Amino acid sequence: MAVLVWDRHKKPLMPCSEKRARKLLAMGRARVHRLMPFSIRLVDRTIADSCLQPIKIKIDPGSKTTGIALVHESETIHEDTGEINTTVHVLSLFELHHRGKQISESLTARRQMRRRRHGNLRYRQPRFLNRGNKGKGWLAPSLQHRMDTICAWVHRFQRLSPVTGIAQELARFDLQQMENPEISGVEYQQGTLAGYEIREYLLNKWNRTCAYCGVKNVPLHVEHIHPKALGGSNRVSNLAMACSPCNQNKGSRPVAEFLKDKPDVLRRIQTQAKAPLKDAAAVNSTRWALFNTLKNTGVPATTGSGGRTKFNRIRLDLPKTHALDAACVGEMDALRDWKKITLAIKATGRGNYQRTRLNADGFPRGYLTRQKRIKGFQTGDRVKAKVTQGKKIGFYLGRVAVRATGSFNIQTAQGVIQGISYRYCKVIQRSDGYGYLQPMNPKQTELRSARSSSPA
Repeated sequence: MAVLVWDRHKKPLMPCSEKRARKLLAMGRARVHRLMPFSIRLVDRTIADSCLQPIKIKIDPGSKTTGIALVHESETIHEDTGEINTTVHVLSLFELHHRGKQISESLTARRQMRRRRHGNLRYRQPRFLNRGNKGKGWLAPSLQHRMDTICAWVHRFQRLSPVTGIAQELARFDLQQMENPEISGVEYQQGTLAGYEIREYLLNKWNRTCAYCGVKNVPLHVEHIHPKALGGSNRVSNLAMACSPCNQNKGSRPVAEFLKDKPDVLRRIQTQAKAPLKDAAAVNSTRWALFNTLKNTGVPATTGSGGRTKFNRIRLDLPKTHALDAACVGEMDALRDWKKITLAIKATGRGNYQRTRLNADGFPRGYLTRQKRIKGFQTGDRVKAKVTQGKKIGFYLGRVAVRATGSFNIQTAQGVIQGISYRYCKVIQRSDGYGYLQPMNPKQTELRSARSSSPA
């Protein structure tokens, strides 16, 4: 993974290798600017003394995970044919994990608790002046979050590297064809339930038998295969017919847990039921909004189809990952230096507006502190703690969770270490709303250790 570089005036330079970054830090010619993604600032060079090459950000948007690749493109002309060949050199790979599902579940919980309080305390006359005008192009908060986090990281990479272009995969999913691969012609206009009611359609689909035990000639109930309590939808593809005992025994458990002792039945149900389309719908809803936002970044933005991305990946015999899919976006002839460690970036949020703890009925049961920063630390800060006495002597590195008492918890790669005093902690990177996970080899460990030995 390439190391991002700034000059002495905080202008982006070309990324360098980790080996070169170690030498610059050891010689005192550079300072560590940021730990994740690792970047340095040179103290003896300006942008006028450097030669820059074009760098492009490639993006493969996804519903849960978005792949991002920082690449350098070079062109060569074939001597005999005069054909121009484009070679893509991978500098860094990233996978951005969204928290759209968490946002959706939080809004649902807030809505249910609010209804509980309003209905249990006193009657309120309905109001219709507080709905607000969503306007054209409005996106649900969970979808807006996906777009905002991608754009935030694009702006961050623009500050840390000399970006000259952006390429986005502009995929569009045919939702009806995903449910029925053989659909064609006028069937697109009829839909799944043409000529049916939902219950009659499900009875025919499941042969008027219980999907779980196969019993016939008994009253059957409409059952959610993926429980609605766990985010299951009301789509026909998520509905099955079940007898009363199976329906009650399954309850709100996932179908994989309910049928863990019957793998053949589970495989049959998963084959007969259709795949959920929530992720494809989320990508379809945000693809043009994201591209129009990227066009306002000040650098040229281009698009590539999902078919082109898959063609490049298969032709170059690359493994299927989000980050490498991003590197394969657009037209290209070859891909070099793609065997790099991928930095996983998980959106964790910057806290919440809720100032109370709630009980099961949605009523306040305790108040949260108004102060986010305790003893100079904030939840989410990356810290290193060197404990010199007590039962927990040792060195710990990870994200901190603060307490008003000054006794913190540290989330390390080995687990949560509780009860570490703030006196032993030192901030190495402030909280920015993201968590980072990157497998480290011995060379990277040596590079990270140079951070503590070099002056800030």
